[in-house]
Order: sequence, then structure tokens, then C-alpha cells
Amino acid sequence: MPVITLPDGSRREFAQPVTVAEVAASIGPGLAKSALAGRLNGRLVDTSHRIESDATLAIITDKDAEGIEIIRHSTAHLLAWALKELIPDAQVTIGPVIENGFYYDFACRPLTPEDLAAIEKRMAELAKQDVPVTREVWPREQAIEFFKSIGEHYKAELIEAIPPGEEVSLYREGNFIDLCRGPHVPSTGKLKHFKLMKVAGAYWRGDAKNAQLQRVYGTAWATKQELEAYLHMLEEAEKRDHRKLGKELDLFHLQEEAPGLVFWHPHGWIIWQEIEQYMRRVYRDNGYQEVRCPQILDRSLWEKSGHWEHYKDNMFTTESEKRDYAIKPMNCPGHVQIFNTDVRSYRDLPLRYGEFGSCHRNEPSGALHGVMRVRGFTQDDGHIFCTEEQIQPEVTAFNALVRKVYADFGFTDVAVKLALRPESRVGDDALWDKAEEALRAGLRASGLAWTELPGEGAFYGPKIEFHIKDAIGRSWQCGTMQVDFSMPARLGAEYVGEDNARHTPVMLHRAILGSLERFIGILLEHYAGALPLWLSPVQVVVMTISEGQVDYAEDVAKKLRQAGLRVECDLRGEKINYKIRQHSLLKRPYLVVVGDKEKAAGLVALRARGNRDLGQMSPDELIERLEREIRSKGLAA
Repeated sequence: MPVITLPDGSRREFAQPVTVAEVAASIGPGLAKSALAGRLNGRLVDTSHRIESDATLAIITDKDAEGIEIIRHSTAHLLAWALKELIPDAQVTIGPVIENGFYYDFACRPLTPEDLAAIEKRMAELAKQDVPVTREVWPREQAIEFFKSIGEHYKAELIEAIPPGEEVSLYREGNFIDLCRGPHVPSTGKLKHFKLMKVAGAYWRGDAKNAQLQRVYGTAWATKQELEAYLHMLEEAEKRDHRKLGKELDLFHLQEEAPGLVFWHPHGWIIWQEIEQYMRRVYRDNGYQEVRCPQILDRSLWEKSGHWEHYKDNMFTTESEKRDYAIKPMNCPGHVQIFNTDVRSYRDLPLRYGEFGSCHRNEPSGALHGVMRVRGFTQDDGHIFCTEEQIQPEVTAFNALVRKVYADFGFTDVAVKLALRPESRVGDDALWDKAEEALRAGLRASGLAWTELPGEGAFYGPKIEFHIKDAIGRSWQCGTMQVDFSMPARLGAEYVGEDNARHTPVMLHRAILGSLERFIGILLEHYAGALPLWLSPVQVVVMTISEGQVDYAEDVAKKLRQAGLRVECDLRGEKINYKIRQHSLLKRPYLVVVGDKEKAAGLVALRARGNRDLGQMSPDELIERLEREIRSKGLAA
């Protein structure tokens, strides 16, 4: 007689074993219809799962995050079924859920856009049939023989990796059966809002030595509106692609001879410098001392810090005079070396170092993406050496600072996440307990809500992550605050306490923007290239209507430059409408037009981005207006 405890604390008693679906039906017909799975004693199970003893249970629907994942996973299986019907000799490999969708890899002939359209159409037909999706458990050996007999050798290989004697979980829908631990939706009728996106190449088990497969990407959502909104976002993201904008606006380029390394053009470097100088002022105003550390350090230092053991595969290495070196992937060990050059007292703490540290990481070539994912980058990196008692106030102050900086760049929607201890880590559990609780205390003192990410911390400590939301709803993780009890001890950092004894400081790793390259890419996509005035490489373009205003236009431009504005002149003999259109496409914030009337009156005609006519004003009034906008970062406007 199982007693089922529901999330609201209520209990339901049943006279005999009961399925998740039957529990949902006992609560109400609406829940029975929308149930996708159950969370039984914390574990996700199918609605057909039979409950034989007392348990806690939550019914999972498409309103839950787990429900959306189940829909996407089940849609991947629907894709495999449909593709097998259309291309019977295809072999099915693996098909996981990914962010906003799923993919499935197939061993088959190259797929075309026409194939995708046909597969998606067949998926819709199979979904409409509302075919039951059922779980079966087979002996391992029987499953291997079955998949070999139907020519699914990749599935057989996956099952062979399971220890002998164990059972295997399979899911059947119609005449299609697939290896999977589940859970899945109860029937294909639950899968209504999906789209296949693209085909890409992939290697079996991610190894280039293995056979190449066809990877089909798709997306699936709970409602038609959510699917349409996502597709619209992708369409908008394509227009805003920073690689496209970088070329159109002549900001930067990348080339094959330097994979993952950026060539910054003059206008792009202006954006970079504006951001760096802004962050330099943030350092100065918040008690940071700027430092600079070497690019290359001896292997022994990376071994002491723990990077060699946990991060070696991502490091570029070199050798000289029979000594091994690594190009730094991060700045923290260097900052500890600066700390260690003097006897430190508790009175010196907190000691805050900041560096625009140039780092290199050996990212896989397939992961590189414009300036968003590179091999060489610069961080607005900082490290705070402090006592345990100082952690909470330092974390709280940083939480306020990071939100102020994001607001200045136009990001006001900021989510906070706490990434907890990973499986591969340094330090014992007691240290991790202390570090994780210190970050929670800092977040509580800041009055911030947060979500926790088990297993996603750095190898040396847990971290707060700050995720900013852009203009089209995408989330980008930028800032971090990490508590590290391990590295200072490993590298011999000490300070003299009030008791005259030597103590190991706590090290707080923090960044606000993260990689400057990546942050510039985020900014370009957030603003669709139309950066706010203070960040725009060219802030004003002065244009003439005819040759008779050239001298006056040059005088106006000179006055604007003397006020510190970034100005270009367009004195060409082209029609004014042509000039306006050309500079509008380059997303210049302000266009100044001077004709005979403006010259005679000592005025300018001002146009703002978006084809807004702001009328006539004097050069001094223009300067005052633009300086006011720059001071406010455009936020007042």
C-alpha cells in the first residue's frame, strides 16, 4: 500500500502498486494529460514507471525544465525513427540534448537540405499518429546480438562497453527501437513543436581517426510561440553576427595563418582602448593596483599551482636550454609571485591586484568562433589576497561593482549562478565547504538571488558566475568571483597575523568582463554594431553639401576634435543623401551636415542614428550635447 508524498506536502495512499501516470490521473485529468515523466525520490522516471513502496513524487510537465529536456530527447529519437524510415541503410549512433535543442549522429550518405525537409515532414506524421513510447529492459548480450542483426553496429559497440551480465534499457516506438536510459514522453503525440536546423560533419566518438558521420541538429519547444520566438531570435542573431559586423565596420579580422588570434584594425582598437581605459578607472577607483606578469613561466611553477595536472592539455608549451615552459593560460600564479616578494602583514590585507593579462589557451580548432572563442585573449583579471573574515565584504562589494559596470555597458538583466566543486579538484572537502559557504554568505549579504550549478566550479575553487542577457534574450557568462584556499598555500603565500604567526591568505579570483575580445563580440551583437556614443570608434562625421563649405567643415571638425571627440570629415563631391546613407550603414552615431545656410549662420545641422533630424545648433551646443551623452554612457538618453 504505497503512500505517495507530493511536492506540496500532501499524501496519497493507494491500495496497490501504482504508475506515475495513475498518480497524475488521481490528482486531476489536466495533469494526467500533460504529464511527461515523474521525479521519483529525486530520480526522473517514465510515466509508466511502477511505484511499489512509499515515495516522494513530482509530476513533470512541459512547464518544467526537465520536461523540456525530455521533449528534446524524445524528439531526437523521433528524428532517428523518421530518418531510418527514409534511409533504411543509415546507422544510428548517439543523440544527446544540447542547449535549446538536440542533435543525432548518423552513419549514412551525405544529407542535403531536401533530406532535412523530408525527414522533418515524416517526423510530423509520426508525431501525429500518437504512437506509444515504451521502455524495455533486455540482457546485455541479447541487445548486442539484436543490434548486430539489424546492422546497427555503432549501437552494438556502445552496448559492448557495458559490463557483462548487466541489463540494458531500450525504448520502442512503432517498429523503431533505440538504446537509451530515458525517460521519454509517453507517446509521440507530445512532440508537436520542433524544427530541424542544419547538418554538420562529426566523427564517431569525436576522434578524427574514426569514421565521419552526419550530425543533424534540431530544436524542440513546448509551444508554437516558443518555437517561433526561438527561430526569430536565431534570424536576428544572424543579422547581428559579430564576424559579419567586424568586416562591415572594418574592426578586425582573423586568418588561417593565426588560428584563434585576432588582427585588430584601427577602428576596432579604438573600441578596445575605450573599454580597457574604462576598466582601468574601475581598478583605480576600487582599490586595485595594476600589475604586469610574464607571458612564459617555468613548468615547475605550473606544477605547484596545479595547472599542469588539471589544465596541461589546454596550455601551449615550449622548451629552451633543456627547461620546459608554458605560455600562461591565466594570470593567478604570477600574481602570487608578486605577493610573495615582500613580508605581508594582516594590515596590508585586502591586497587587490589587477592586470589586463594576455593569456593563451590551446582551444580545439573546431571550437573557435570569431572573437568569441579564441586562443589568445586578454582578461580584465584581478586577484584579492585577504583573510577569511574579509571574504564576505569583498564578495559583497564586488557584486555591487559588477552590476554597476554592466549597467554602464547597457546590460541591466543579470543572472547570478554559483558553480560548485567539480569532480577533478584540488583541496579537501572541508576547504570546499568553507569556500562555497563564503560565496553564499556574500550573495546573501548582497540581497541577490542565485541558482547553483553542481560540479561546474574551477579545479581550485567554487565561483559566482554573472550572466548578462543581451537585446535578443541570449545569456552570456562574463564575470566571475572565485574563492581559492588552495593555490596560495601551494605557492607559499603567507602573511603575518595579529598573533605574529604566519598564515595563508585566501585568494579571490575575479573578472568582470572576462575576455575583452569576447566582450567586444557580445557588445557588437547586443547593439547590432550601433555602439553607444562613448564606445563608437567614429562619434561624429562632418559632411559638406558642396565644395563651398569645405573650409567651414574643417573648422567645425577641428573644434570637435579639440573637445576630445572622434571625428571624420567627408568632403567628397558626392550628393549629400549618398553620404548620409553610406555613413548610416557604418552606424555612425551622429552626422553633421553643413551647407551655405549653416556656414553663414555659424551653425551645423545634426542628424542622429536612426535617421533622426535634430535640427540646427552651434558647434558649442553640439559639443555640450555629446559630452553630456558620453558622461552618462548614453543611459540618460
